[in-house]
Amino acid sequence: MIQVFIGFDARETVAFHVLSHSIHQHASQPVSITPIMLSQLKDTYKRERNPLQSTDFSFSRFLAPHLANYEGWSIFMDCDMVMTRDIAELWNLRDDRYAVMCVKHDHQPKEDTKFLDAVQTKYQKKNWSSVMLFNNAKCKALTPEFVNTASGLELHQFKWLEHDDLIGEIPPTWNHLVGYNAPNPDAALIHYTLGGPYFHEYADCEHADIWNQTKQEMQRVDQRNNKQAVA
Repeated sequence: MIQVFIGFDARETVAFHVLSHSIHQHASQPVSITPIMLSQLKDTYKRERNPLQSTDFSFSRFLAPHLANYEGWSIFMDCDMVMTRDIAELWNLRDDRYAVMCVKHDHQPKEDTKFLDAVQTKYQKKNWSSVMLFNNAKCKALTPEFVNTASGLELHQFKWLEHDDLIGEIPPTWNHLVGYNAPNPDAALIHYTLGGPYFHEYADCEHADIWNQTKQEMQRVDQRNNKQAVA
C-alpha cells in the first residue's frame, strides 16, 4: 500500500479532491490518501497560526511520520498539484540511506505575494518540503511536541535531521513548479505554487488545461438513457 498524505486547506478544497483523483487515476498499485486536516488533529496539533503561513498545512505537514506511526515510508504533497503519471514510479525511488527525499529546488521567488494575497516567504530550501518521501523510522525527531514548537525554518530547512546528507534527491519532474521552472509538457507532478487554475488570476497558467480536464474526469457521471422509443 502506497501511503500518501496531502495538505488540506478549506480555501482550496477542490484542489485536494482533484489531486486525489489524479493519483488514483494513474496508479498501478493500491494507494491510501489521508488529508492533513486541522479539524481532525485537534488533540495533536496545538500550534497557533503564524501570519506568514500561506496554508493551514504549512507546519502540520511534518506530522506525516507521526501519523504513520514512524513505520515504513509515506509521501507528503501540497494540495495545489496534479499527478500525470503512476505514483508507483515515485514510490519506487525510496532509498533507505535517507531519512527524507525531495526535489532540491533552487527556488528564489521575486514576487512578495501569491494566491489569496498570501505572503511569499523567501528562505533557503524553498519548496523542498512541498513533496517529501518520508522514511518514517528515521524521522522520529518529528514528534507532535517538536512540530508544535519548532520554528518554521527549523522545520522547512530540515534542521531536525543530524545533517543534510540524510536528504535524498528525486528528479524535478516530481515537483514541477509552474511559473518558475522551464515549461515541461511531460511533468509527472505539476505544482501550481503561485496559485492553481481554480483561482481567476491563474486560470491561464501552464498546465491549467490538465488540471481542468482532471476536474472534469473526477466529476464524471454516466447517466442511464431514459429516452422512450417513439411509436
